[in-house]
Amino acid sequence: MICHYDLLGIKHEASFAEIKKAFREKAKKLHPDISGSGHAEAMRKLLTAYEVLSSPDRRYEYDKAYSRFLKKSGFDYRTWLNEQDDPYSQVKLIFFELLHLEEDQAIAVWRKNGGLDFRMEKYMDREDWMDCQFILAEELDKRGFSFEAFKLLAAILAEEKRRPYFKLFTVEIKNYLKAIVKHRLRTQVDEETWIDCMEAMIGLGFSAKDENRYKRYMADTLEKLRA
Repeated sequence: MICHYDLLGIKHEASFAEIKKAFREKAKKLHPDISGSGHAEAMRKLLTAYEVLSSPDRRYEYDKAYSRFLKKSGFDYRTWLNEQDDPYSQVKLIFFELLHLEEDQAIAVWRKNGGLDFRMEKYMDREDWMDCQFILAEELDKRGFSFEAFKLLAAILAEEKRRPYFKLFTVEIKNYLKAIVKHRLRTQVDEETWIDCMEAMIGLGFSAKDENRYKRYMADTLEKLRA
């Protein structure tokens, strides 16, 4: 199992220039004209690693989560976690898989345990839960499961408002959630669920302009249901 740094073949203290150079060299080797068309999954993982490490804010959050997790588990913990059925081990397994670029496996474990009904915050330290849930939401959205991503991100922002953890990174999370609402969520939910989602957006710390927009979406949908 490898982390983002291992995948790119760089040290943890690598500069942005080193990250960019490593990504380009690895990407060239995975190009279909060179390696054929069977490396789509490897290229996706490479892009994920590059996207995270090339953003100072995302890299900081990843480093923080990864170092904290390794202090608890270490690389040899995965086999043991796979053998356990209790929810505490299952959430640790989800987090481990996410941090080691096994996102599909993490999602499979999450779904096996109930998906949105699996309240991971009950079985993890607060910081681990918030980091894990954000990464999971991002991977779900990438695969077209934007409603599930919305629910996970909304829960994070509600907790962030109650007691800040992500701090400066919160702006990026808000923008990400707004993008899901604007571009992807509406086609995945029915009218009543859409209203519930817009109601959930109110009170999460968005601007008055944004909140008015979500209220208007609610009103328009309610009018449609009455028609």
